[in-house]
Amino acid sequence: MKPLSLRNYWGLIFAVFILLFAAVLSLLVSEVSTSRLKEERGNALSSTAFQMKDRLDQYMWGRYSEIKTFGEIEELELTAVPEERRAKIELLQKQVPAFSWIGITDSAGTLIASTNEMLEGMDLSERPVYTEARKSDFIGDVHEALLLAELLPNPGGRNLEFIDISVPIIYPNGSFGGVVAAHLSWVWAEEVMEFVLRPLNGSENELEVFVLSPRDHRVILGPEEYLGNKLSNDSFSLAQGTTAGWVLEEWPDGESYLTGYTGSDTNWDYPALEWTVLVRQPEDTAFATARDLSRLIMLSGLASALLFAICGWLVAGRISRPLNDISLKAKAFRKGQELNLPKNTGVREIEDLSNSLESLVATLGMTESDLVRMQDLAQRDPLTGLPNRIALEEAADRMMKKTQIEKEKLAFFYLDLDGFKKANDTLGHLAGDHVLQKVADRLIAELPKGAFISRIGGDEFVLLSPCSSFGETQTRKLADRLIEKLSMPITVEAGHVKLGCSIGISIYPDDAENLYTLLSYADAALYVSKENGKNRMTFYGDIASG
Repeated sequence: MKPLSLRNYWGLIFAVFILLFAAVLSLLVSEVSTSRLKEERGNALSSTAFQMKDRLDQYMWGRYSEIKTFGEIEELELTAVPEERRAKIELLQKQVPAFSWIGITDSAGTLIASTNEMLEGMDLSERPVYTEARKSDFIGDVHEALLLAELLPNPGGRNLEFIDISVPIIYPNGSFGGVVAAHLSWVWAEEVMEFVLRPLNGSENELEVFVLSPRDHRVILGPEEYLGNKLSNDSFSLAQGTTAGWVLEEWPDGESYLTGYTGSDTNWDYPALEWTVLVRQPEDTAFATARDLSRLIMLSGLASALLFAICGWLVAGRISRPLNDISLKAKAFRKGQELNLPKNTGVREIEDLSNSLESLVATLGMTESDLVRMQDLAQRDPLTGLPNRIALEEAADRMMKKTQIEKEKLAFFYLDLDGFKKANDTLGHLAGDHVLQKVADRLIAELPKGAFISRIGGDEFVLLSPCSSFGETQTRKLADRLIEKLSMPITVEAGHVKLGCSIGISIYPDDAENLYTLLSYADAALYVSKENGKNRMTFYGDIASG
């Protein structure tokens, strides 16, 4: 077999080396980048599901509050005649068209006044709107119209669905006078869904929302082909046991979807319906950006490999006697010495090879810098500049290991801003963003030495702070200081904002040794702080021992 020429031999060596290096680097960058992008997309769908549920609960709270207030006003007294009552509830219906029907019963359950006089005189004493309201305020799950199906207008021809709201009428003398009952049209929920999806659901996103009934797990809001059907997929099951999250799963249609879910309790003070909300997106659509990025990295790596392989082949044709000198200097460079290749030797082959190798080193350095910048962007919250959930996981793992070695403890603070949603809705989202930035500045200013703070979404933050084996007092002081600082007024261009801060705290390793368990315990303690009046802290250990 005829041996290869020196030019062909070294050209082949250059090509194989550069191709292998580019392939390994491209695979590494692609894997890291696509993994982060998938995590971000899943969290975005989970956040959309939570936003949808919060909007539903907010609307329900508003309608419940109107019926509750109406049932408490002084005009509903013993001397009021049906005509007066009918005029008042028809005025309420005019102001809130979502109320398809409102009625008032007497203490025995007979309907004495209603909008448009529908069903007046009917006995409702056996129906839930009366029997449940005798005990306490009542909100029923979504159901089809029964008595009113043929009395109410239905221009769309679809089955009418309602939510029942009823409250007792208690006269000033303490006696039970009947109930105020209302049928709330379920059409408003579709408007809420459209409002939530409109800014997110371009033609390329293909987002779909599913709202499931807590009573029989059927779809009460979502795509037409799923309405009325029961779902038992993984995301629904997971939503029953955790606050929120996302999962990649196969749906009944045989397609794979990235699904965000939430089954959390409401933040609104009313007899809430514990709806489960799912937001799904086809896997191909959800991960399109990740695939495009991976393809771009691979193509860039292959193009760079091809370019440098050609340069190596051209330069290698002129390599001869100076080859040993170049090899020795390259070995020295691998040991950490400065790369100092011969330049003005009068031999053009050596000069060309030196320039090509230096260009290769510079390109590799730029690629490494880009990788570092991409990793930093993936671990940073773009609004506040604080570390995000991904950085939190890495910091928690590092700090727990250090704590274990030093035989100390680590406090997990789960912080939630009280009143932020109201301020955000009142002043606008831009002002809300400015408020979050100022909150982040205050948290950083109060950060103890060796502590770590991150924003994990919305108005929620997680702080990790080392503490001594007997450091509960130290931890309480830090929590009190944070509550005090975050309760101070915040001034933005849109006005002044007064917030509060509720905190839940779990301790490693006393409460648990797993990161996600510690976070869930801190979240549970935060929920207790909210229930007990907000603007306070709660240790998970106090809940468990109590």
